[in-house]
Amino acid sequence: MTLDAAALRSALSGRYATVDVVAETGSTNADLRAAASRGAHDRTVLVAERQTAGQGRRGRGWTSPAGGVYLSVLFRPTGVPPARLPWLTLLAGVALVRTARGVGVEASLKWPNDLLVGDAKAAGVLAEIIAGEGHAVVLGIGLNVAELPADVEPGAGGLVPTSLEDHAGPLDRTEVAVALLRELAALEEQWRRAGGDEPSLREEYRRHCVTLGRPVRVELARGEALLGTATYLETDGTLVVRDDAGADHSVSAGDVVHLRVR
Repeated sequence: MTLDAAALRSALSGRYATVDVVAETGSTNADLRAAASRGAHDRTVLVAERQTAGQGRRGRGWTSPAGGVYLSVLFRPTGVPPARLPWLTLLAGVALVRTARGVGVEASLKWPNDLLVGDAKAAGVLAEIIAGEGHAVVLGIGLNVAELPADVEPGAGGLVPTSLEDHAGPLDRTEVAVALLRELAALEEQWRRAGGDEPSLREEYRRHCVTLGRPVRVELARGEALLGTATYLETDGTLVVRDDAGADHSVSAGDVVHLRVR
């Protein structure tokens, strides 16, 4: 079944400036980046039934099979220091965990923003700060809701894909989208009121993040790899990895692979 645009707008009235649903687009993030440059309002939402050029982290494509929830939100969190803006990505992860658990699916997070059910990936997040637009950030979320086709390939790090329906049975995608956007609105509002520094939200993210305390390999942008144990998060969301020599390394971006304990 297609998403019910009228029901989405009604349920989210007062939380977002506009909520639009399209049958197909290249990328909801790309569309909202363009809308931001035209002056689109804070908390503008675009939801697509299907994306033909979905975007993942580090320039990768994002597979968008029918039956998912693919959306982007434009935030303009004035009053939040620029250094705190990356936390929007982590807040989206918390919203995804809350949404999954709301339909009976126990989920967790792989830093920074992959939603895991067991060891399989059910969702990803991509946040983009818009150059020249001050505090404008486009936050994109792709959540697998319906059972996936058999030909969907593993993502970065070899994570096997999964969906909420693989674990919860049939779901109403409109209700899932409403729940996700409500959770995101509540988290972002609390975070914004605190000037981007809300300890209770940092603690909630840490509780859900199964990367912490695990041996990991971090694939960095220059093709290098960092091996060690993910020890803690900085207040800005940076992951600290301690190598075998006991040296700490701060990682602000990279693909994390969870390694098995020998």
